[in-house]
Formats: sequence, C-alpha cells, structure tokens
Amino acid sequence: MITQLITQFAAPCPGGSFLGFPHWYKYLDGKVVNGLCGPQLHGLNDVWLIVAAIIEIMLKLSAIVAVGFVIYGGISYIVSQGESEKTARARGTIVNALLGLAIAI
Repeated sequence: MITQLITQFAAPCPGGSFLGFPHWYKYLDGKVVNGLCGPQLHGLNDVWLIVAAIIEIMLKLSAIVAVGFVIYGGISYIVSQGESEKTARARGTIVNALLGLAIAI
C-alpha cells in the first residue's frame, strides 16, 4: 500500500538537475523501462510542453546572466575610483543588465 502511494505521488522521472535548471522533459509523462526512466511522447501537443520547459530554462539562464552583469558592473563601479568615464560605463552596464532582464521576463 505504501509503495502504491509513493509511486502515485512521485515524479515520473526523479533525479537531480544542474544548477536548478529543469530537464527539457519536465512536463512530460515518464515511464520506467528496464530500470531507466524516459519521457513519453503521446502526440503533437507534447511539443508545447517541451517548449514551455525550454522557455523556463532560458528565463532562469537569463536571470543568472543578468545578476552576473549587475555584479560585474558593481565591481567596475567600485574600482573606477571616481573617474567619470569608467563610472558612466559601469552604470551603463548595470542599467543594461537590468533592462535585459526586464525584456526577458
């Protein structure tokens, strides 16, 4: 009985993900064959589930890249030591990173 409950509520293909990114088959049903779990495609509509997972991956990746550029711009701003050209370039990097994140979202 406990085994049935676990298999009923467990994810079809359990497993870790890399840096919190979902697998491309996150929204597809999974089937275990010979101890290996694989996604099952049931029709053409499953393509949209794959597209949704890929969009989620790209949004997470763009957020990570934007945070990286904001950190880079902040460090550049600190290191600029008040030089107007370097300060303006660093501020532009921060603004562009935040605009890129807003566009991605």
